[in-house]
Amino acid sequence: MADFHTHTFLSDGVLSPCELIRTGVACGYGQIALTDHVGAGSMERVLKELKADCQLAAKAWGIKTWVGVELTHVPAQAVPFLAAQAKSLGADLVLVHGETITEPVETGTNRAAVSCPDVDILAHPGLITPEETRLAAENGVFLEISARRGHAYANGHVARMALEAGAELIINSDSHEPRDLLTAEFRRQVGIGAGLSATELEKVLAEAPRKLCWKLEGRKKANYV
Repeated sequence: MADFHTHTFLSDGVLSPCELIRTGVACGYGQIALTDHVGAGSMERVLKELKADCQLAAKAWGIKTWVGVELTHVPAQAVPFLAAQAKSLGADLVLVHGETITEPVETGTNRAAVSCPDVDILAHPGLITPEETRLAAENGVFLEISARRGHAYANGHVARMALEAGAELIINSDSHEPRDLLTAEFRRQVGIGAGLSATELEKVLAEAPRKLCWKLEGRKKANYV
């Protein structure tokens, strides 16, 4: 099982990076991305700390770890610059905190994210438009079906838009505390609750994490050349 959206106490989670990874191991995770909330000021520090703990934990416990960030409530016009900066500082993946209907995220954030080649996942996009969804499909940006309370209210809309446009969907926990981490059954229920058919659900649960992993691994290899 894979989860590409979690938070530690380096932002607003309650667990340390190692605690979160260890809890993921206990929950049966094979891959986990640590994607703390950042802006321009905190990005470098957070990435440095996450990298150190992810490397240590992965070596000790055999779980695949990804070092990431979630650009959160940054100005929409700053998304391209900050996403590129995160990658230059060693982030494996970049999430953007999308226009969830439960927070005053700046209008235009979704569009900035799906138009940016350095963004990998648009988290909880809320009432994403057909045009934004088309751009996500064209640019390979995954759209999140969220297991997070509040953010999950628009999951059905996000799923419908993505299926119509051919955009990739991925189910994540957006975990902030231990009880938020996904079980295999709850993950399935989140997908069913979003209106996915059995065939669509299997694609999102099995194929989407593999596709994202291949993308991230390919980028890592290219950076080593």
